Amino acid sequence: MHVPVWVWAITIVVVLGFFVFDFYSHVRSPHEPTIKESAGWTIFYMVIALIFGGVVWVLWDHEHATQFYTGWVTEQALSVDNLFVFSLIMASFKIPRKYQQKVLLIGIVLALVFRLIFIMLGAAIIAAWSDVFYLFAIFLIYTAVKLLIDEINDAPETDPNDMLIIKWLRKVVHVTPRYHGDKLTHREESGKKKGKFALTPLFVALAAIGLIDVMFAFDSIPAIYGITSEPFLVFSTNAFALMGLRQMFFLIDGLLDRLVYLPYGLGIILLFIGVKLLFHALHENNLPFINGGEDVSSIPEISTITSLLVIVGVLVITVLLSLWKDKRDESQGGVSISHNHYDWDDFGNKIVRNKKGELVGKAEELPEAQLP
Repeated sequence: MHVPVWVWAITIVVVLGFFVFDFYSHVRSPHEPTIKESAGWTIFYMVIALIFGGVVWVLWDHEHATQFYTGWVTEQALSVDNLFVFSLIMASFKIPRKYQQKVLLIGIVLALVFRLIFIMLGAAIIAAWSDVFYLFAIFLIYTAVKLLIDEINDAPETDPNDMLIIKWLRKVVHVTPRYHGDKLTHREESGKKKGKFALTPLFVALAAIGLIDVMFAFDSIPAIYGITSEPFLVFSTNAFALMGLRQMFFLIDGLLDRLVYLPYGLGIILLFIGVKLLFHALHENNLPFINGGEDVSSIPEISTITSLLVIVGVLVITVLLSLWKDKRDESQGGVSISHNHYDWDDFGNKIVRNKKGELVGKAEELPEAQLP
């Protein structure tokens, strides 16, 4: 697949243009997006991705278009896993929902930058040493098994405040005890520290998301290289999966806790891609201690269309099972449904808002029936 430099340039400019548009049209004025707004823009970015896949089909061929769609669906699924962690960070740092858009957008841009770096490194390593697919396969299989074991054992999530670099940051630089709008830095206006430069909790949260982005890149990039080894497709699948992630966060934020089987599905997908990578490595084998350094042709090659069907099938099954369990628990009285949701004010107080975004009251002062 030959991709001219000008195609690379146009693609990167268009992607960056969408992020700039996103910032000036939605994020610049802090507000909590409505479900309607989030759904509309999520669908918009999905349609753009589908159109891009069609362009790949026309300019190249159906095989590369199928690779794009498969990679995009995979990266979209893994991005939903990102949302679980983003939600944890938002809650841990008590970020008011009207400021969360800015943190998410900057975090997503950082994620794209980190992934572009990893993509270039991955392409260079693959070109120099094709047997690196063995390492990718082992890493993905290990990650998948660990994810499944952690879900089975209900292992607790790591508190972002416990990250060493976050602790160090708080020690080295003064961090304000409250939020000051959506500003990342602030100068104290009163007291002994008047005029002193300080970071706001929003900056610290952004640092935590940046670190998480790097960690997720270790899973994401080997996974996409298990579907296609074309750097252009690897970049574009990541870019289109990340572009609508901010809107998707607000669209499914209330559903994240109810998609209880989704992490199992993601573990199965990573395991499947790990096995696919292992099979591919055996087909391209050069290691002397495996089959005398010859290709292992008896191992079946998993086609791209098979990968697409398996990945979509696993996602559909796990989401449907999660929704079925949620409905069953609700009918048995195990789950109470409320249209209200939690939020935080600038001072870190936990509050409750209704579905229109209007303040209901402080969480600690409300009756249980009004809590989410």
